[in-house]
Amino acid sequence: MSFNPRSLRRYFPILDWGSKYNKDTFTNDGVAALIVTIMLIPQSLAYALLAGLPAQMGLYASILPLVAYAIFGTSRALAVGPVAVVSLMTASVVGNMALQGTAEYAAAAITLAFLSGLILLAMGLFRLGFFANFLSHPVIAGFITASGILIAASQLKHLLGISAGGHTLPERIGGIIENIGDVNVITLVIGASATAFLFWVRKGLKPFLRAKGLSPRMADILAKAGPVAAVVVTTLISAVFQLQNHGVKIVGDVPRGLPPLTLPAFSGEVWSQLFGAAVLISIIGFVESVSVAQTLAAKKRQRIVPDQELIGLGASNVAAAISGGYPVTGGFARSVVNFDAGAETPAAGAFTAIGIAFAALFLTPLLYFLPVATLAATIIVAVLSLVDFSILKTTWGYSKGDFAAVLATILLTLGFGVETGVSAGVMLSIGLHLYKTSRPHVAEVGLVPGTEHFRNIKRHEVLTTPELVTIRVDESLYFANARFLEDYILDRIADDCDIKHVVLMCPAVNEIDSSALESLEEINKRLDDGGIKLHLSEVKGPVMDRLQKSHLLHDLTGQVFLSQYAAMKALGDVTKPAPSDPVAA
Repeated sequence: MSFNPRSLRRYFPILDWGSKYNKDTFTNDGVAALIVTIMLIPQSLAYALLAGLPAQMGLYASILPLVAYAIFGTSRALAVGPVAVVSLMTASVVGNMALQGTAEYAAAAITLAFLSGLILLAMGLFRLGFFANFLSHPVIAGFITASGILIAASQLKHLLGISAGGHTLPERIGGIIENIGDVNVITLVIGASATAFLFWVRKGLKPFLRAKGLSPRMADILAKAGPVAAVVVTTLISAVFQLQNHGVKIVGDVPRGLPPLTLPAFSGEVWSQLFGAAVLISIIGFVESVSVAQTLAAKKRQRIVPDQELIGLGASNVAAAISGGYPVTGGFARSVVNFDAGAETPAAGAFTAIGIAFAALFLTPLLYFLPVATLAATIIVAVLSLVDFSILKTTWGYSKGDFAAVLATILLTLGFGVETGVSAGVMLSIGLHLYKTSRPHVAEVGLVPGTEHFRNIKRHEVLTTPELVTIRVDESLYFANARFLEDYILDRIADDCDIKHVVLMCPAVNEIDSSALESLEEINKRLDDGGIKLHLSEVKGPVMDRLQKSHLLHDLTGQVFLSQYAAMKALGDVTKPAPSDPVAA
């Protein structure tokens, strides 16, 4: 077998961009990595807290996974690491298997990352990225909105300094109400102040610094460092006043050092419990990552390879599993920051990993007095940007079916948890697709005067002939809609004795499956029994190739025409225009 460099570059994109790497690119990637590192340190700690894991696991999940993506990923700007939605899903899944804070809990999270990585790698190697299309954009938007609300609600207990549990919104609100009398005032002041400060940082700090004369780049760096400032200030206050002695919960001892070598649990029982959730996390993470990566790539006229992205994300999750981390994916906020900061290659992610490793080696002792309320504030401010109820208004005006799917996904996620919500979202997406395609748009068409074009007789003034009916199908024909077309044609000819020819116009038919083929054969037979011939026009080449392997063309009572205009010329003279109905479908 001969060596193929292109094949190697396909699976190792680093060989492509790495061969063109230069000093300027290194400088731009380094600056971007510095900004993202500053942003990622508090985020990593906070998302580990959200996942119910020790804080250091957030740092561990932000080192080797970034290096793995730099080797295998195709996006020049995607920043991989812990994200809010995946952290929430991890907590939901693992929380059903082990008690938070136990070794079994952490081991289950590591195994979940490993399983997710294997699933993504398998999907990438077999080019199964299209599976992500089973989740429609409206359903994804609804799920992320509901997840943002759930995540914010889960952190309120840390802002208030109380204990409250639950996986659904009613449970979490109920837990807060039950324990509202135990609010720790100092914790509330710290949490509320940090939250207010971080909201101001997001919107007002950069314009404020620019007004003070700072350069755009420096103002941007300092604005991104806002969460770090909140961490530093609240940690200092906590240490000076020993707030842990006043009921304020702090992070405590965070082990110093690089990620340890870890192995997932190789237990059939554990794998069977985690597999379904790993599939959902893999698909959700992939959809989120690819959406962000494609958006950012388009701005620089670059391209990503979705199937290779599966491999990059899969390798990142395996890397997380063997280095004490938990499931990771591409984060929206940090990827945008990475892009805006000037990252030119995935090497920026590798440099960010070096920065996080430095923090894990030397800075973790400084986090001992960090109030948990500050991390909760970081999470709340980050996830509330995910909440977007405008999708409800948009889908209501455009498609009531999509609106119903979005609303159901939001309500089910809030009311029954993330697993139920995302599972329902997948089923609703598939169900909506089947419903829409089971009732395809079918139009009776006529000739536009003075042209060779055919349009809907209910929308346009067109020429028709009494003995000829032309029916245009605007959908591929398959098992779900085959009977619909059969009923439509037979109903159309039932009360019209002048009809001698029916032409099925197929410019939008990309495929005809076996069930639809049987329906066409039945239509041909039923029409023949009534003295009517069935013809086909504008059949696409691949569809014709399939039909030639069947009995339909041999038994067809009519002909197959290259164009509908040729069919009309051959089968009858046109008469007066058919009446139009501008409001018809």
